[in-house]
Amino acid sequence: MLTFIALSTFLVSCAAAPTAVLQPRVPSQCGQYSSISTGSYTIASNEWGASTGTGSQCSQIDGLSGNSLAWSTTWTWSGGTNNVKSYTNVQSPMTSKPLSQYTSIPTTWSWSYSGTSLRANVAYDTFLGTCPSCAQAYEVMVWLGVYGGISPLSDNGYPPTPVATPTIGGVPFNLIKGHNGNVIVYSFLAQSGAVTSYSGDLVAFYKYLIANWGVSSGQYLQTVQAGTEVFTGSGAKLTTTGYTIKMN
Repeated sequence: MLTFIALSTFLVSCAAAPTAVLQPRVPSQCGQYSSISTGSYTIASNEWGASTGTGSQCSQIDGLSGNSLAWSTTWTWSGGTNNVKSYTNVQSPMTSKPLSQYTSIPTTWSWSYSGTSLRANVAYDTFLGTCPSCAQAYEVMVWLGVYGGISPLSDNGYPPTPVATPTIGGVPFNLIKGHNGNVIVYSFLAQSGAVTSYSGDLVAFYKYLIANWGVSSGQYLQTVQAGTEVFTGSGAKLTTTGYTIKMN
């Protein structure tokens, strides 16, 4: 697992020897609900289901070039095979507005996953409500990657049967509908199982739901996150070489 990188200085006994140059510490975190930030991005650990298993997880910022964030998270979790342990994710500042007021939300995400016996996804997770601070009414997820046969919440059993198979932004998806209490959950699962170089517009998913599933354009977009829901696995690492998002 990743650990905090300690900066060290070295005492050189020879006066003629060159002075050691301190390298900047890579921002990292290993706490259950810790966060680290760079530029406009914040990486939140959110290990909300840690009590259902045993393990640990760390994440770090690997770089920021313009608006493109590079980051990674490493983890090992066991027990509670069908329970989410964490959703380490990236967030950025946003002003909550009705869906009708967003012209576009372009985003790109280049990533890779490694590890043993992975049960995890790579997904955008967003929430809608009737006002910026109202109770959540909808959860809209976009799964770009899925490992180990895990499934989103489903109203028609497991493994779920797609309620539709839309192609959005040139990518074919299976749409799964479920409920989490009173929250209606729409999960778009990439049919290929791993879209490791993604470029799309999140507004296209909302427009599809407005046109086909009765979601009101007056719903406010409350939260947009991008990360990995982790169930179980060992020696795992999600590496993001480039992530961007812009709210228009």
